[in-house]
Amino acid sequence: MFRSLIFVPGNSVRFVEKAKTLASDVVCLDLEDSVPSNEKDAARKIISNALAHRQEYDRPVYVRTNSPESGLVPADLKAAVRRGIDGIVIPKVNDAHEVIRIKKQVAALEKQRKTDRIALMPSIETARGVVNAYSIAGADERINALVFGVFDFLHDMRVDYDENDPTGYVYARAKIPVDARAAGVHAIDAIWQKIDDVAGLVNDATAAKRLGYSGKSIIHPGQIEPVHSVFLPSKNDVEWAKKVVEALGEAMEKGSGRGAVRLEGRMIDAVHYKQARAILDAVQC
Repeated sequence: MFRSLIFVPGNSVRFVEKAKTLASDVVCLDLEDSVPSNEKDAARKIISNALAHRQEYDRPVYVRTNSPESGLVPADLKAAVRRGIDGIVIPKVNDAHEVIRIKKQVAALEKQRKTDRIALMPSIETARGVVNAYSIAGADERINALVFGVFDFLHDMRVDYDENDPTGYVYARAKIPVDARAAGVHAIDAIWQKIDDVAGLVNDATAAKRLGYSGKSIIHPGQIEPVHSVFLPSKNDVEWAKKVVEALGEAMEKGSGRGAVRLEGRMIDAVHYKQARAILDAVQC
């Protein structure tokens, strides 16, 4: 599930340790915006050490690299691609070619380090990224979601942010989940900066859900529960999950039967079973 993706500053040992018990659907250890330039190397070491103890984290662990244009991605991937990591968030993606280049680097490191296949999650934060969002979302089968980065998008557009007037970003915010859905992946909405404004967060998350987003990026543990309360699984999600569990339950839980089956014209496997269980668990909470 992608109801919540929390960004955790990678240069803070305390925050990285605290993230082990967070209930966010995705924990994203950050090497980009929250880490000053002179602390990038230290953050890489902290994140590498955290991934060495991946079993201590309750939720999927992603790492946000620096942008493709920064020149820092190779060093970021060298630190992040190792056993236990679930995915990479790539910020400020402008086009599909940037994703493909990074995917090749990830694949080479996976082979070298004998890791499982790592998911990719491009973040759309520029005018070019918005224009190319559909091709970015479909650039590779590893991609499971697009993230919308509203503040960098507005900076690129030279437009001031106004929480009471979304005119400056309404088109981009509406387009990204459409492009994501057309490509068969999820969309995760931008952060809500005012961490003490729960009502504002809920209103913003509700608006995002109506646009077709699966969840929201967050920056504080206190935002997890309010966001989850908004992004409850839909009836369609629940029905799909029940079918997946029925089709794969025996194979996954007892180790018998087939590990992949066809359901409604599509192949489903262990990954889909985990997603289905998460959906049903969320409904029961």
